[in-house]
Amino acid sequence: MNLFVDAWLWLADPVNWQGPGSIPVRIGEHLFYTGLAMVCAALVAIPLGWLIGHTGRGRELAVGISGAARALPTFGLLFLFVMLIGVTLRGPSTVFVLMLLAIPPILAGAYAGLEVIDRRTIDAARSVGMTEWQILWKVEVPLGLPLLIGGLRSATLQVVATVTLAAYVNLGGLGYDIVQGIQLRSYDQMLGAAILVILLALLFDALFAVLERYAVPRGVRAGRDIDVRTSPSGRRATAETSATT
Repeated sequence: MNLFVDAWLWLADPVNWQGPGSIPVRIGEHLFYTGLAMVCAALVAIPLGWLIGHTGRGRELAVGISGAARALPTFGLLFLFVMLIGVTLRGPSTVFVLMLLAIPPILAGAYAGLEVIDRRTIDAARSVGMTEWQILWKVEVPLGLPLLIGGLRSATLQVVATVTLAAYVNLGGLGYDIVQGIQLRSYDQMLGAAILVILLALLFDALFAVLERYAVPRGVRAGRDIDVRTSPSGRRATAETSATT
């Protein structure tokens, strides 16, 4: 218990919030590499996922690549690319490895969001004369957006946790305080930095949960509410609520 108290005291120490190696600087570095990796991964995975989901082609290949990418050891890959490309390019190497980590969940969310759409909806769009491009942007993308955001949510949480490894190639971030704490046996610093990583992950998780909730089109959301109210369990809950009031 004293260790947690010491960690909170380390976090509350004004000295750790000032200077070039302060907590705000480390958080900024952590967010920079997280954001850059996520943007690069999204630019690759989202168009590819939409193409697979719209055409129905290449799904098996995408699933295989995603599964293989999930099994890659991120820590080993990071050191491998740094050694192959060079220490001077350790920043791009780290972003590339983080991008590989983020692509599978984003890709899965992108094509799964389009695959779960009722085919009758797509046929109805074609029957009214919509082009394939219009079907994609006006029908499939809005309906598939919640699952895509779910994929982005999963990828962001993985990247936020993994950016701590960037400290091992001297790129900073909150992992720097953890690595330095290991060397100095400063357990309060290690735990304090780990708490900050956890808080960042929880913050992103809450943000994407809200986005995922409101990404559902209004008509679909209203239809779900009607289904809940008209279902037997929904009618029972309404009756019980009325009886209690």
